[in-house]
Amino acid sequence: MSKGPLWTREIESIDAETTRALARRIAAVLRAGDLILLSGELGAGKTTFTQGLGEGLGVRGGIISPTFVLARVHPALADGPDLVHVDAYRLGSPGEVDDIDLESTVASSVTVIEWGQGKAEHLSDSRLEIHLERATGDDAGEDIILDFEETDEEDPRVLRISGYGPRWADPALLGL
Repeated sequence: MSKGPLWTREIESIDAETTRALARRIAAVLRAGDLILLSGELGAGKTTFTQGLGEGLGVRGGIISPTFVLARVHPALADGPDLVHVDAYRLGSPGEVDDIDLESTVASSVTVIEWGQGKAEHLSDSRLEIHLERATGDDAGEDIILDFEETDEEDPRVLRISGYGPRWADPALLGL
């Protein structure tokens, strides 16, 4: 059973660029072996956040949701770690996460797993969990939004960031 977070911070993001900028700030302190689990409803901005991480880490661009391929590796363009971006939405268990062999890259990369709660905590003794919530909530309408779109670029989000394990014992590490 997973212990609760050591700390939690809530940050409001007023638009997609603010979400990317926050992710770039977090990327500045990330290193190989770091694990980030992202959660939030469809359209909350998980992929937008990952795009900002990729920019901050200096990895090859073109970050899109890996929904159909499950995992994409974005190689570092300089000396930093690669970014492994996973979508665990269709995975039902930690065993299915193990089947995509993240253990072979988790120590040498920054690994971001969308929809990873309850499925991927075993990959590291430390992790950041980031829950993105649209201000409009779950009953925002009938349209399915896959991420920030032009019509909702200025829709505010709340990002709830929680640190787990020894790596993230001090929230000041993130400067939040």
